[in-house]
Parts: sequence; structure tokens; C-alpha cells
Amino acid sequence: MRGALRWAGIPALLLLALLAAAACGGYLYLRVSTAPQTEGTLGLEGLRGTVRVVREPSGVVHIRAANEHDLFFALGVAHAQDRLWQMEFQRRVGAGRLSEVLGRAALEQDRFLRTFGFYRAARSAYRSLGPEGRAAVDAYVAGVNAYLRTDPGLPLEFRLLGYEPEPWRPADVLVWAKMMSFDLSANYESELERYRLRARGVEPERIAELMPPYPEDGPVILPEGGEISPARERQAENLLRLRRSLPRSIEASNNWVVSGRRTESGSPLLANDPHLGLGVPALWYLAHLESPTLEAVGATLPGVPGVVIGRNRHIAWGVTNVGADVQDLYVLEEAEGGRGYRHGGEVLPYRMREERIRVKDAEDVVLRVRETVYGPVISGVVDAPGARPLALRWTSLEPEDGTIEAFLGINRARNWREFNEALRAYKAPSQNFVYADEEGNIGYVAPGKFPVRRKGHSGLEPVPGDGRWDWRGSVPFEEWPRAFNPREGFVVTANNKAVPDSYPHRIALEWAEPYRAERIRRMILSAGRLGVEDMVRIQQDRRSLLFEDFRPVLEELRVRDERARRWRERLLRWDGDARPDSREAAVFEAWYTELTRLPAREVGREYWDEPRYLLRAMRRGDTACEPSGSREDCLRFAARALGRGLERFGGEVPEWGGVHRAVFEHPVLSETPLAGFAGREVSAGGDGYTVNVGPYDPGSFRMDSGPSYRQVVDLAPEGRSFYVIPMGQSGSPLSGRFDDLLGLWGGGGYLRMRTAGYEADDTLILRPSR
Repeated sequence: MRGALRWAGIPALLLLALLAAAACGGYLYLRVSTAPQTEGTLGLEGLRGTVRVVREPSGVVHIRAANEHDLFFALGVAHAQDRLWQMEFQRRVGAGRLSEVLGRAALEQDRFLRTFGFYRAARSAYRSLGPEGRAAVDAYVAGVNAYLRTDPGLPLEFRLLGYEPEPWRPADVLVWAKMMSFDLSANYESELERYRLRARGVEPERIAELMPPYPEDGPVILPEGGEISPARERQAENLLRLRRSLPRSIEASNNWVVSGRRTESGSPLLANDPHLGLGVPALWYLAHLESPTLEAVGATLPGVPGVVIGRNRHIAWGVTNVGADVQDLYVLEEAEGGRGYRHGGEVLPYRMREERIRVKDAEDVVLRVRETVYGPVISGVVDAPGARPLALRWTSLEPEDGTIEAFLGINRARNWREFNEALRAYKAPSQNFVYADEEGNIGYVAPGKFPVRRKGHSGLEPVPGDGRWDWRGSVPFEEWPRAFNPREGFVVTANNKAVPDSYPHRIALEWAEPYRAERIRRMILSAGRLGVEDMVRIQQDRRSLLFEDFRPVLEELRVRDERARRWRERLLRWDGDARPDSREAAVFEAWYTELTRLPAREVGREYWDEPRYLLRAMRRGDTACEPSGSREDCLRFAARALGRGLERFGGEVPEWGGVHRAVFEHPVLSETPLAGFAGREVSAGGDGYTVNVGPYDPGSFRMDSGPSYRQVVDLAPEGRSFYVIPMGQSGSPLSGRFDDLLGLWGGGGYLRMRTAGYEADDTLILRPSR
């Protein structure tokens, strides 16, 4: 999750009471009374047999059960013990029910989320699951509820807000998967951005310059209307504002897999670091699950059964976001006084859906949502008189979704064939899966429901919703992008272009900048035979290829200010390693940030982070460079930008890590006097384009997204594998395991990924209660 949501619904008296209690010694009482039982024996209704739950000193959980029902049941218990508030918050976000506990401050977000209908989609997805998928979800839900029935000490957040959690339901499991899919399906945002720019009068050709397509030489994983419309601009801007107010990720992750032909051991190596929002607690939870039919270890999602990223006894896998275009916005032509819309040569009536939102200390709010053949009219949630309605079609809102079954199948898979067959049920969000197995094979597959569009529909902008641009089916399973034991001996994915132009289907036209993918490829190709330490070195790399591209611009700058001239010379001697202790990194990032202000007036944004647009301007000139738009004017702008960047620091330039801080905010407490108690921050390096990614807010340099999990897996028989998350395993600020992994994560350290031979710090025996 990205930062704290801006709600201040906690009653001030409760906060003051807590602070007073802590000052009088109540802190110790709260710590003891909210701590879960992690030792001894716990009887739970619904278990079929005895389960052993062992915690390492780090808090990593090992669960051993005699059957899969008890395994997922116990995972539900462990998740609830350590992350109950996180699970509660996530399901309320997905259901659009935060106003019930936070009041009117959360109402706007609830209205937005209810309009999409995530929880309705989650209920439909559960009904579409097969027997094994339902059984796993049901067992997990039963475990959470059995734990709640033991009357445990509830986390601090429940006490502050004055309520107790409701029993869990199957849709609560699946709704967070829907929210993750939303987080990683960003196409509708770029459609809205183009729609907004067109409404400002920016011509399509200029938009293509401002939002340049993927470069032709970039690495590939597998070798309406232009009139000015203030109403439409306001509509698009308000929808974008609502989206950006929600927890979100960034479109950045890395994974790669290397064949034994390129490794010291002769066995494959696999690495993954998904880049998502940094928050309190961590998004992931480290666990080892073991039963006679399933053994897997890696990153789990609190609220969801199974291992999402990791390895089992036979295979390992990692994921990054494909960025597939699975969302389309349709501009509707209304008819019959707004009661219907034109589609396929006839007028179709809207299907109306009523959503009742309960609001704490206020009257209920009734929201009426219009549904169409495409999906919900999402523009109804914003006020934009005169703008035509926008309906959204998105694969994750369709009734059937077996994505959770796919992950459970991967947990059990023993080889490439079973791995692919498990993915057959996968729908969204499409991910770049890299694969390795104990037999020495490596592979890649991008699963999901990829829409097939008619010629002329790029998917880049909203299109008329009259039926002409409706989807024409989806890409068949057999034709998904995949590779098995590729000739090159490795596969790298970093949200870069997934398929070559010769691929028969268009799954997307927008991809992340290729800097990370290119840097990883360079390091693999220059390393000779790789070991685990080399994989770690690549994962921790902060060398900026962004700087490499902009260095020639620095060489041409004619800088008058003496201070700026000295720093220009230092930058030209810099190696581009954006370490936390580098002052050159601080100056370069400040300069680059000032460069991104170039088209501010034209695009209506303060910053416009499009490196290839800026490079083109410096090389060829650009209309945004005043007064003439010449190349010389653009270089003069860049020279002034260097001075303005230095002015941000005042006197002495700080080390990059002094101003570039990875921040971990609590989604509620960080907006209260308890912000310092619940939040954390550490020094960070890198930037938004380095392998060890360090994206930041251009106004503050704060980093609230980044590597949410890191793993390096060695498939050799006696190989060493590693993983780590930021913060810690516990979600309670009162626990010793709340932030004990933060220093390790920030310093580039890892935990050993163990399935045996681990130190047991706490052991809890779960027994059936009859």
C-alpha cells in the first residue's frame, strides 16, 4: 500500500486516553493484552487434526499439518494472529466500508470503490471456483473465524476505533485479490490522462511526444475528438484524483531466472523483487507451509491462502506485472432523458444498482450505480456537468475468476507442464512468471485474459460505447506468451515490453522504461558464471542508467552560476551509483526533477516524468522550451534547472539518503498524534529507474513504494536461498516483531529461506476443539 489514506476518523478522546494510559504505565498492559498466543496449545473448532505452528526468532512461520484443510486453516490463524488489523482494513477497502468505522472522511473513497463493485466481483469469483479452490478458501476463512471465537486480544486499532471485527466470509479473501488486480491494471488511468490532455486541446501528435511509445531498441522479454472541453477535463481530472487517493503500487518489479549453463552450481538461479507500496505493516508475510500433498515457502498475502511468490519441493517462481491492457473506457451517448444509452443501433436501459453506505455518526448514504453491457458507469461518482458518461470494461469485474486456484495449483506443481496447467485458470492481473525447477529447466509465461480488439482500437484512449469497439474474445491459453529453456540461457522481466512485434496478438502498447531490464541484462552477460552472491549483487544494484542517458546533456550545459558549475563537473566525474551516501546522486535527482517541470503549463501538471520526452527535447528542441522552442532554449532551461535543483538544498548538499527516505506509514494512525509511534522511515538510495528501485515524490523526495519483498532461490540440491520483507512479521506497533526486519531490508540483508534446520523461537500446537 502506498502511504496513508487521508482519514482522521479516530475520536480525539480515545487518542488522549491511550496516550494517558501509556504515560501511566498502560503501555505494558496494552502490549501484553494485544499479543497473540504463540506458545503452548490452542483448541480450535473446525480443525481435523493437530497442527504445529513454529515461529523463528525473525517471526517467519512454519506450519505443518496432516492435510491441506488444516494447513490453510492454520495459515488463517497465523495471519489473524499477526496481521488481523491489516486484514480487516484490506477487506473494508475492497468492500467500500471504511466509512462505517472512520466516518465521513472516508466517504468519497467508499463511493468510488462501491461504484466499481469490487466486492460484488469477489462474491461472483468465489461462486465460480472449483471444489479445490472453494475448499482452500473455506478452510482459510474457518481458521480466521475459529481464532476470532477464542476472544483474542484485539489489535490496538480496533480499540481506538471502538469496534470488533465481524466474522470472515469467502468474499473477504477474494476481494483483496481484486484490489491487487486494480492496483496493477493501470491502463484506464493512462486512457484518462490522454482523454484529459485532449480535453485541454493537446493534439494527438503532441500527446505521442509527451507520452512516447516504448523505444524500438528497448529489450523485449520474448526475443475520439480533439475539441477543448473544460467539462471533460474536469471529469477526467476528478477520476484520476480519486484513483490517486487510494492505496496503490508502482508499475515496477524485477525478476529473472538463469539457466544452469550460466551458474557456478550448474543449477538454475531465480530472483524476484516486486515493487509495491511500502506501509505499516508490510504487504507480505513470510511462511513455510507443509502437508503430505503441498509444501511451499515464500511470500504469502495476509487474507489469502497459499504462497504467492516462492518455491516448493520441485519448482520456484517469481512474478512481475505485465502491464497488460485489460481495461477500456467507453464514452456513452445517452438517450431517453438519461435513462438509457445507444448501443448496437438500439437504446439499452441502464441496469441500476443501489449501494447503501453506512457512515459512522452520520446518516446512511445511498449510491445509485448505472451498469451497462461494458460494466459500471464510473464517471457517476464525480461531478462534471456536460461531460458524457464513461463506462469501464475490465476483466477483473467479470463473473468468473480462477486466479486464486492458479496460485494454489502452482504451490503443488512439480514440473513445467503442471505449472502451465495450473495457470490455465489465471485471469488477472497478468504477471510475468519466471520459472525454474530441480531438473534444471527454466521458463517464462504471461498468463491472463487478454482482450482481442478490432483493428483501429489501440486501447490507449476512450472509444465510443456504441458497440463498434466491443471486445472480440480473448487470446487462447495455447497462444499466451511463453518460453521454455530459451537459447539465451536466461529470462529478464522488469515490466519492459513482453513480446516482439511478430507476436500475433497485441496485449499492450505501454511498457515501463527499459532501464532496469537493460541493467539486469548487462550484469548477467558480464558476470561469467553466476552464484547466489551475484544474484544478490544485481538485486541490490543502484547504478542509474537514467544518469547515463542524461550525462551528454550535462556535457553541453553552459552554466553561469559558480556553484552549479562546480557540481556539473562533479557529476561528470560521477559513476552514476545512487548510493545513500552519495551527494552527487542528490544533485542529479534534484536536477532531473526540475527538468520534469518543462511542460508543466501545457499538460497541467507540476511534474511530467517521461525521460525520453525530456531527452528528445534536449537533443532536438521542443515547443515547451521558451521563447523559441529551439534546442538551445531547451539546454538553457536545463542549465537553469541545475541551479534550481541546488537551491532546494539551501547551503550544503546532503547525502542522497539524508533526503531520500523510505517511509512506512500506517493507513490510519499516521494521520493522528500516533504517527511517530506507528510509522517508520529509513535512508534509501536508487531512483525510479534503478534495479534496486527508489521512486520518490518529486516535491519531497519521500519514497513510499519500493521492493516489498526480495527473494533469491538456488535450485541446486544443497543450495542456499534467501528472502526478506521490510518492517516485520507482526502488524502491531507494540510487538518486538513489528519492525525488526527493517534494518536488514534497508541494509541489503536477507533471511535464509529454510524448510528444515531452522531455530524455533515459539511453538504453538493447534488442536481440534470438540
